Amino acid sequence: MTRSLMYALMNAFHPRMLWLMVWPMLVSLVVWGTVALVFWMRAALWIAEHLRGWIESSFLAVTLSYADAATFIAHALLVLFFVPVVVLTALLILGVFGMPAMVEHVAARSFPGLARRQGGSVAGGVWNSVLSLLGMVALGVASVPLWLLPPLWPLIPVAILAWVNQQVLRYDAVAEHADAEEMRALFRANRGALYGLGFALALLAYVPVVGLFAPVIVGLAFIHYLLAKLEALRTAPIEGKATLVS
Repeated sequence: MTRSLMYALMNAFHPRMLWLMVWPMLVSLVVWGTVALVFWMRAALWIAEHLRGWIESSFLAVTLSYADAATFIAHALLVLFFVPVVVLTALLILGVFGMPAMVEHVAARSFPGLARRQGGSVAGGVWNSVLSLLGMVALGVASVPLWLLPPLWPLIPVAILAWVNQQVLRYDAVAEHADAEEMRALFRANRGALYGLGFALALLAYVPVVGLFAPVIVGLAFIHYLLAKLEALRTAPIEGKATLVS
């Protein structure tokens, strides 16, 4: 993971990668920024109204009025929701329009001899993204009771976004090179590391300025990590197969 992230940082300054860093995030910011300008205050007031009764018995009421505490929490929740939505939208745009170029960039420089077995497709990538979005909604609904515990507020969206990140990026990273069986084996064997990379992207998304570049940097890391694992998988000796020496 560390080696792949370092590789991604070094390659992120290639002119083509720099452009991919900028435009998907700008498009996402324009779209969701417009939505925020129109609905932010109304959404904050609606959330604050529903939170006010709960805050009456909260420790926050010791130093803040009920209305002030509810308004503060409402805006904080909207920020926690807004950042993952912006990053995820940029990630989906990048998956459709940028990942093929990123895969070609990494493969040509680090894995030129790796055979391309076309285990994935554009349609498969779209379907994978749809399933990831549905999974995010399901995880969001299932985690609703946990939002009543203030210490978990910052962690819940990060954990959910980490899962979505790895679901989206892992498929696009090896769809060109691995066959279907290899993809399943790679995802199963490297589940923890892939979630770790997805978690890194989820955390970086909240860092000002850095969050703009995070999808491409972590996307490059996913590609490098999984192509290296695929190369190792193909060159590993088959268990139980004897080697004849003449």
